Amino acid sequence: MEPIKFKALLKQTIWGGDKIIPFKHLNEKLDNVGESWEISGVKGNETIVSNGRYEGRSLNALVKELKGDLVGIENYKRFGDEFPLLIKFIDARSDLSIQVHPTDEIARRQGKERGKTEMWYIMNSDKGAKLYSGLKKQITPEQYKAMVEDDTICDALAQYEVKEGDVFFLPAGRIHAIGTGCFLAEIQQTSDVTYRIYDYKRKDKDGNYRQLHTKEAAECINYKVEKDYRTEYLPAKNQGVSLVHCPYFTTSVYDLNEPMTIDYSELDSFVILIGMKGEGRITDSEGNETTLNEGETLLLPATTRSVKVEGSIKFLETYV
Repeated sequence: MEPIKFKALLKQTIWGGDKIIPFKHLNEKLDNVGESWEISGVKGNETIVSNGRYEGRSLNALVKELKGDLVGIENYKRFGDEFPLLIKFIDARSDLSIQVHPTDEIARRQGKERGKTEMWYIMNSDKGAKLYSGLKKQITPEQYKAMVEDDTICDALAQYEVKEGDVFFLPAGRIHAIGTGCFLAEIQQTSDVTYRIYDYKRKDKDGNYRQLHTKEAAECINYKVEKDYRTEYLPAKNQGVSLVHCPYFTTSVYDLNEPMTIDYSELDSFVILIGMKGEGRITDSEGNETTLNEGETLLLPATTRSVKVEGSIKFLETYV
């Protein structure tokens, strides 16, 4: 089965910027594009295949038809007809709200399907761009609610100035927010459950404050304070470097300037390759050839035994 590409869903937002369209080399004229949903099985926001024999089909239709051949036998048993990961590029011209996501257990208790664990890989962001990740001091749920009320909640959050290549793992329960100037790739569980904690008292075009989910969020927050919320790793050329390994996804980064063959013969999962920089050519174990360039995202079916990557290309690899 050949590698699959999808037509991205471009999302215009009030906080969106101008980095995504040129990064993806698209011939589009849209302002304030905040997100590009690269691979999505979220109902109502399913990405559509743009190449090959399945062109025009939705991702979820493919999962339903191909089952374990597409996602892996164990993944199909675990997730059924829903694709388990959502891949995005995000460009923030202004601060996003401070948020938290529930665990699967809490989400089900609150009447939702599942929670959300995610990660960020920082791309070429503006100089001085910052984000929030985690608590920097111990607070109680009661203090949290009071700090939201008196506009001091940001004083309790760990803030980071970011640069290209930085990685942040965001397990469900960790407070976080993307700041002005951040440009990043996001890998997450297929879930659209977000609880808005604080929105800087901003008003919409009609003069109303955006809805907050203070009570729901209080139940979700992990109040444990960590020393550092940035993921430390040692960059290396021409090999896979592990970034995140969790029950929902495993992600590595490759920075190649010479040919490399990646073996997937022992892996019972689809693999997603996300182009960060440069240009590459992919040849799979069946002889299918395609490109993997900056701004492109590629889905390798679980039947793929290996791929040969040629060119000068940096990309993320993620699977379940």
